[in-house]
Amino acid sequence: MGHKSYEESIKDVYKGLILLGVVTLVEVAISLFGKGHLGYKPGPDMQWLLALVAIGLIVLSIYKAYFIIYEFMHMSSEAKGLRMTVLMPMLLLIWAIIAFFQEGNSWFERRDLIKQKNERSIKDKKVDVQGSLLQKEETYQM
Repeated sequence: MGHKSYEESIKDVYKGLILLGVVTLVEVAISLFGKGHLGYKPGPDMQWLLALVAIGLIVLSIYKAYFIIYEFMHMSSEAKGLRMTVLMPMLLLIWAIIAFFQEGNSWFERRDLIKQKNERSIKDKKVDVQGSLLQKEETYQM
């Protein structure tokens, strides 16, 4: 690993800051475009465009995080094992976020069904007594 002079290091920092600034401006432009603030209003049938905007923002954000970790935190000059100890928990965190969103969506979709079941009174329910310990009243008579 070669050492850089102070001037080279400052030049690299400014290049990195300019790169991060440009990527951030691109993210803002994509967000404004996706929300319809730059003259184009996406209609309700343009959900694919909003998905494309979301994917673009996610990719650019991951790139910025990668750049910050590997350049400003000097992870590029570390051993592979140390880099993996940083990368693997991040991947597990991403997996957990996806799993939590999936679980929350499942609960959200079932919430209306649960509300409907709770609103029905017991009298409206048709209870099947087969397999139940409670039997019909006429079975008690001999």
